[in-house]
Order: sequence, then structure tokens, then C-alpha cells
Amino acid sequence: MTQKRALIIDDEPDIRELLEITLGRMHIDTQSAANIAQALQLLSQNSYDLCLTDMRLPDGNGLQIVEHIQQHHPRLPVAVITAHGSIDTAIESMKAGAFDFISKPVDLPTLRKLVNTAIESSQLIPQPMPRLTPIIGESKAIQDLIRSIEKLARSQAPVYISGESGSGKELVAHSIHDLGPRANNPFIAVNCGAIPRELMESEFFGHKKGSFTGAHQDKVGLFQAAEGGTLFFDEVADLPLDMQVKLLRAIQEKSVRPVGAAEEIATDVRILCATHKNLEIEVKEGRFRQDLFYRLNVIQLSVAPLRERREDIPLLTQHLLSKLAAEINLPAPKLSEAAKRRLDNYHFPGNVRELENILERAFTLCDNEIIDADDLQLRDGGAVNLTEKTYSTSKATGESKNPGNVDYAARCAEYPSLDDYLQDVEKEILCNALEQARWNKTLAAKHLGISFRSLRYRLQKLGLDDE
Repeated sequence: MTQKRALIIDDEPDIRELLEITLGRMHIDTQSAANIAQALQLLSQNSYDLCLTDMRLPDGNGLQIVEHIQQHHPRLPVAVITAHGSIDTAIESMKAGAFDFISKPVDLPTLRKLVNTAIESSQLIPQPMPRLTPIIGESKAIQDLIRSIEKLARSQAPVYISGESGSGKELVAHSIHDLGPRANNPFIAVNCGAIPRELMESEFFGHKKGSFTGAHQDKVGLFQAAEGGTLFFDEVADLPLDMQVKLLRAIQEKSVRPVGAAEEIATDVRILCATHKNLEIEVKEGRFRQDLFYRLNVIQLSVAPLRERREDIPLLTQHLLSKLAAEINLPAPKLSEAAKRRLDNYHFPGNVRELENILERAFTLCDNEIIDADDLQLRDGGAVNLTEKTYSTSKATGESKNPGNVDYAARCAEYPSLDDYLQDVEKEILCNALEQARWNKTLAAKHLGISFRSLRYRLQKLGLDDE
């Protein structure tokens, strides 16, 4: 195995010696420069797997080194060494293309982790978007996004992913993780709006046994669970202000203090975040801290809404229908020309997620291998409003749709969510229909007034299919 080489740039002999000894014990060959002129000469004469540079140098600053390497040696990861507390400088360097930063005084365990990750990054072979997390589309917006993802995957800079709900922000975050040096470590996504406020600190940082009522054992927080990997904060704008302060400190100091613990624990995670809200407006309105915004918004990626890349709709439709059909081992249906036109003219306020829901509904309800425009049940263009249709029929016949006067709201309150309640109701209906038909699925589907395909899909989704 070829020995790795690193270039160290610092005007302080003691720092250079410390770095040389530390990297030498990691079996990394080192060369040193005391200023920018010496560094540029060495870079022109040698190849390296890593560069460590101080920000303050006698003949300039580390940003010049970062910019030079980005231009002439784009595959060489460069990490900057900053004075303690110089977060603005660190952010500026990462926006210029630095791989990561480390603060003085240098913490050796943190340095070793940074060096190992950087070396792994330098050895990565450029590869196309992984099939496990495909970002599908041939539009210019998607192709530009894919190129940005492939470039950002090699960095450790925080990335803020903006875009409307359902546009695929988590898919982008997962792709950045999968293409980078942390791919073999955890990717943990957390919806900041779904965690109760009183549990946030414990969820993020963990807690010690006995630290509060109900803390019966130690709990590992999200930062520790994602150690060595990536932590993705979805809907980060929903964080309360007091939690924003604690998150900012954890990101800046690269350490967390579990609730009830006496000491902080060093962490090594890459931070990605997303929200459908405009964070700049949230900052102006005082709902989001400006310092946290600058720390998270080192690099910004914008995901285009589906209505701005309509040329991708046919590819997405084909992929989603094939995925739905594969789940229940049936051939994928095709769209009629009328259905294609209906989708092409639809606004898609819910973006790709809404397209997936539309196709799933049409897939389960269509009676043959062709999905027609009416099967899509879109809200515009003459689509059928099932709620109004049911209500008007009930009103005309005088028939009660709730003959037992069931208190549906009270029953729903017994479940964690509306989806859980509806899923339980659907299970009960399907099981009753199957029992009445003596588990003849074709007959049960007929009694329920749905297609056999729809019944089979629902059984598969609810885990009731015994085949």
C-alpha cells in the first residue's frame, strides 16, 4: 500500500512539529512550508493526499491556499487551522472549498478523525448517482443538482438544502452522504418539527440515567448515534430558539453534553439541513438565529419544484409505477395519452411526493393495465371530488353513512395519528371481507367493490398478504 503524503503549512515551528509527529504516527509522510510562497512551490513539484494550512501566514492567508488548490488540484482535500472562536473565518474557508476546519489549540483525537476522513475522501473515485437513492430527471435543473451533489459529497461543509415540500430534499441529503467518505457510517434524519419541545435536548444530545423523571437508563442522542456519519435536520426552521442556541454550540464546538452529564463528549458528524421555509425571512422575523443560519448555510442547494421541470414527469412516472408494481409482483400499468396530458397540465403543489401519491391511488383503483385520466382523480381539470360525490348521494337517498353513530373523533384520539387509525380501520374491513368470502380474494374484492389488483396491493401494504 502506497504511503500517503500530506502538506503542512504553518509559520509556527511548534505547530508544524506537532502536526508532523501526529501524522507520522499515522504512517503519513509529511512536508512542511512556513509561508504561501514555499507552499505553492511544493504543490507545483509534488502530489499530496491532504493539505493542512494555518489561516494566518506571513505573506497572506489560508484562503489563498484553498482557492489555489480548488483551481489547480481540485481533488486534494485541504483543511484549515483557525484561532479558537474564529467561526466566521472557518465558514469563509469552507465556502471557498476547504474540506473542513480545526481550531487551535489542536485537539489530537479530532485531528486524527479529520485526517482519516480527508484521506478517504482523496481516494474516492468519481461515480454516478447511486441507484439506492436515485435522483431521476434529465432536466437542466436536475443535472445541475446532481453535479453539485457529486462535488459536495467530497467536502465536510454543512449544506442547507432549500425547496418546497415533497421536492426531494431528504433524497438529496442521502445522496450527498452516499457519495462521500462517510457512506459506510450512519445517515440519521430527524424531523425537527416532529419532536416535542420538552424532549428535544434529550433526543439531540442524549441523557444520563436519573437526570430527570422518567430517565430510567442512559440514552444515546442523535449526535452520538450518527458518529462518523451524517446528521440531517429536516424542517430545521421549526426548532425553538432555545434549542437553536444549543445546536449552534454543538456544531461549533463539535461536542455535546448529554442531559445530566458533567462533561462534554466530542462528536464527528457532518451536518446537513433542509426546510421548505425561507430561512432568510425567518431570520428577519426573529424566528431563527442569524448566527445559526450562517453556520448551517455554508453551502446552499436549491431543489427545483416539479412544475419547473415538467420534462422529468414521464421518467418519474415510469419509475414510480415500476416500483409500485414490483412490490406486489405485478406488471407495471401504462398511462393513457389523456392521463399523460392531465399530469403534464397539473400544477403539482405537493411536488414529487404528490405525484407518487396520485400514481399509488390510480394504481390501486384502476381495473386494467391502463391508467386513464379519470383514475388520477386530480383536483383540477374536471377530476371527481369523491367527498362531494359521497355526500350528495347520501343526501339524495336520505341514507345515513354512520348508522351506529360512532364517535370517529374519539376513536381516532386513541391512536398516535390519523394514519394509524385509518390503517387499523382498513385492516378490520379487509379482514372481515376476507372472512365472509372464506379467504377467496377475488370474491372479497368483488364484495368490496374494488379490483383484485387493489385488494392485493392493500393486503401487501398492511402486511396481510400470506403469499
